[in-house]
Amino acid sequence: MWTPAEYYPDPSIEVLDDRFGDLYVQHAAVERLYTGLRWGEGPVWFGDHGTLLFSDIPNNRMMRLDEATGAISEFRRGRFTNGNTRDRQGRLISCEHGTRSVTRTEFDGTITTIADQYQGKPLNSPNDVVVKSDGSIWFSDPCFGIGDYYEGGKAQPELPMNVYRYDPKDGVLHCVIEDFVKPNGLAFSSDESKLYLVETRGGIHVFDVVENGTALANGHKLIDAGQFGAPDGIRIDILGNIWAGWGVGVGNFGVRCFAPDGTSLGHIHLPERCANLCFGGRNRTRLFMTASQSLYSLYVKVPGLPYF
Repeated sequence: MWTPAEYYPDPSIEVLDDRFGDLYVQHAAVERLYTGLRWGEGPVWFGDHGTLLFSDIPNNRMMRLDEATGAISEFRRGRFTNGNTRDRQGRLISCEHGTRSVTRTEFDGTITTIADQYQGKPLNSPNDVVVKSDGSIWFSDPCFGIGDYYEGGKAQPELPMNVYRYDPKDGVLHCVIEDFVKPNGLAFSSDESKLYLVETRGGIHVFDVVENGTALANGHKLIDAGQFGAPDGIRIDILGNIWAGWGVGVGNFGVRCFAPDGTSLGHIHLPERCANLCFGGRNRTRLFMTASQSLYSLYVKVPGLPYF
């Protein structure tokens, strides 16, 4: 059974490279903020409200953390939501297994469908999503949410597992990576010249963003997950380091931090598998981690990239 650290530095924080000492706070510890989820996912920070939203896919609900009070409440039910982000206007963008779509929640609470099909065929189960500075919406579409009824509805896929770019200027959905092996988490570098994409169980790939920011090229595996890696959601800090939900098996669960060149810097050990994470808090230096049945956090030294 997990118990919080009783002293500093927290023994659950493992330094793999001396550079990690500049990234984590030695007198901060991993905190469990909530437990009672079935599969936590999709954390997204709303600094203008001081709240964190996150998904609980099998329970078919989204949850909300009020950072000031620590109170957890239900944000909404339905739609089997997975990954979330914000667009350049601050609206919630969500990947939904239940509707097999990517949606936008407007400021008045109404929900607009951004994409639910490609070339006349339904999407599989959009998984993770990022928004580029030009307003385009990029998302991965594996089959995880239609394989059974636990995280959505069981269905036969009609499309390969692709990565898409939605262009808000013309409303067209473009396939930017075709038939990738189980595409999962994705994130842009700070200058948006690169896109990082998780290959579930395989590792983290990096692509050059080309053609005036509308396409990808020169993809290659930057980080090999090995037997016990299995990355999931990823985020980038302002120094270009990659933070990834990581690990299969007790002793490997948690978040792994990598330098831009792919070198492992440090590992935050958690008692549960971490599916996704995001930076939040007043200075974007609080790392929120959705891990299986629980929500965790850790204060770090380096801010994450802002949503907008």
